[in-house]
Amino acid sequence: MLAFVTKFAPVTVILVGAVGLSGCATKGFVREQIAPVSQRVDALETRLGQTDSTAKSALAEAQAASGQAANNGQRIEQLNGRVDGIEQRMVQNQQKRPRN
Repeated sequence: MLAFVTKFAPVTVILVGAVGLSGCATKGFVREQIAPVSQRVDALETRLGQTDSTAKSALAEAQAASGQAANNGQRIEQLNGRVDGIEQRMVQNQQKRPRN
């Protein structure tokens, strides 16, 4: 049995090597197959960059609007206090007037 294995071992190695090597692709073939995928990846990277830029711009505008809204809210609170004070004075003035 050992003689059988030693006789056919080199033949088996050669056959496996031949089958394995016949499946190798050339560099040109690989480049040809990868080119469309590479182009799509490049296009998607460009679109991703544009989307990222748009998102950053929108975030900056939203943050600015949020700050402005906070300022407007503070201003409204100040004006509410002033209006309340004026209303109180009007009520007091109406109560002080003699009615004819």
